[in-house]
Parts: sequence; C-alpha cells; structure tokens
Amino acid sequence: MASASAVESASCPKKLTLYSYWRSSCSHRVRIALNLKGLDYEYKAVDLSKGEQFDPEFEKLNPVRLVPVFVDGDVVVADSFAIILYLEDEHPQFTLLPRDLKKKALNLQVANIISSSIQPLQMLSVLNFIEEKISSDEKVAWAQRHINNGFTAIEKLLEGSAGKNATGDKVQLADVFLAPQIYVGVTRFQIDMVSMLFLQSQYPTLARIYEAYAEHPAFQAAHPNRQPDAFPSSSQSC
Repeated sequence: MASASAVESASCPKKLTLYSYWRSSCSHRVRIALNLKGLDYEYKAVDLSKGEQFDPEFEKLNPVRLVPVFVDGDVVVADSFAIILYLEDEHPQFTLLPRDLKKKALNLQVANIISSSIQPLQMLSVLNFIEEKISSDEKVAWAQRHINNGFTAIEKLLEGSAGKNATGDKVQLADVFLAPQIYVGVTRFQIDMVSMLFLQSQYPTLARIYEAYAEHPAFQAAHPNRQPDAFPSSSQSC
C-alpha cells in the first residue's frame, strides 16, 4: 500500500518555476523546451534592465547572476544548457535528443556552437566593454562577425541532415537553440539572411527551418514578445 506521503506527492506535483527575462535568448531556449514537453510552470521575471539579477536573493539561486534559473521542487538549476539536459532526464516526454548516436552528436554540436561560440560573444556585458574600449560601431560589427561565423558553420553541418527542422522532421535540441539565436541575429544585430548580390539566402537551410519554427505552437508561445515582462522601457538583454 502506498504511503500517505507518496499519495500526497502524486496528487501534488512539484511546482516548476522559471526565472526569465523576455529578451534573453538563453531563457527563450528553456521556454521552448518546457513548452515542447508540455510542462506548466510559473514565470518569474528578472528585469535585467533594472539590475534585478544582482539582487542578493537572486544571487542565492545563481551566483553567476544570469538568467535563466529553473526550480523544480528542491532542485535549482542555472544555465540554459544544464536546464534543458535536466528536463530531458527528469521529464522525458517529447525527447529532444535522438537515440541515433550520429544524429544525437549533431544536435549537441549545433547547440554547443550556439551556446559557446555565438551567444557569449553577443552578451550585453561583452558589447558594453567593446563600446567602452573601442566604439559603438565596433560592438555591432563584433556581434555580426561571430554570429555569421557560427551560422556559416551550422549551415554546412546541416547539409544533408535537415528535414522540416534542423536534423530531420522532428523538432529536437538543435532547433531549441537555433530559433532564439536566429531571432536575435535578425532582430537585434541585423543579420542579413539573404545575399543581396544573388537575391538568395546566405543560409538557405537556416532560413527555411526558421520559417517552420514560426508555425509551431511551442515556439510561438515562447516568443519574447509574448512573455509577461515584454516591452519594458529599456532595451538591455543578455
């Protein structure tokens, strides 16, 4: 016979909480993953434009003082990649990593290019430093250079592997990382997905799958403009 505590635990599932900022591409990834897995969660906004990430109470959750932070009962996970891998193990419905080892490695490689070779180099703290030491024009050129380098590499990686989505017809980990990064590249850093010289996409695969993301309910619900803290007075982001 099940214990009273077990019955109570089954009837009262753990509360899921996401500390997020609407414009954070890292938070955006986690929102997509949560939506794909059909998980309800409480959204707690951390306004980076007001420096709320430096609040001592938030620092207890994430000493690095960045979003997102995910809380699952007594488990606290910071860093979007760690959160998504935690979700994959703890909430295996709608798996994001395929069993096929080659395809799994491809998904991890794309996600890692974005999380280590693109996104950290476009962070506000990095861009502010470049603007302070060099110029405001150079900070945009810096971000564009690294985004284009990453997109060029990913476009080549996905040749022959993409279907409706990045690594096939099913949405997987690579898509969860790609959608926010393409959105940021286009909307904040004016990345031109089309070659004006030949009037064709510089990144035909990325451009095509990005259109597919716009039609997917999980991606639509995770969109920055649909978050409860969207459109604050400041344009700061991470």
